[in-house]
This record gives sequence, structure tokens and C-alpha cells, in this order.
Amino acid sequence: MADRPFPSFWLYKDARGEWRWTFHATNREPIAVSSEGYVRKADCRHGIDLIAVGTNWPVWSPIDQVNMP
Repeated sequence: MADRPFPSFWLYKDARGEWRWTFHATNREPIAVSSEGYVRKADCRHGIDLIAVGTNWPVWSPIDQVNMP
């Protein structure tokens, strides 16, 4: 598995089973988080896309959640 580059987004499911994201800066510190949980992964990705306009920041997920809808 490739090493995660920074800055990047971390896309994951929270304890309630909702999708969330956290943005980590170059120094690996979290500097932004989603303000809400999303039922659909696609909606969470859309939230990331709204923030990351014009960037090439990658989105990473825990390996067990990569192919989840």
C-alpha cells in the first residue's frame, strides 16, 4: 500500500455509521473536519469537492472502507 501524502483528506465512517472527512495539513495535523455526518459516501465526497476546488489533494480511507458505497 502506498504511503499517504500530506496534505490530504481522510474519509471514514464514524461510530454512528455516517461518513465524515478530516483534512490534514502538510505537518499531518488535522486542520478541518466535516461539520456533519453523511448517510451516503457520495455526499461526503461532494462536500470534499466543494472545499478542494482547484487542488489535487488526495482522499484516503481506511482499507476496510475503501470500496464501501
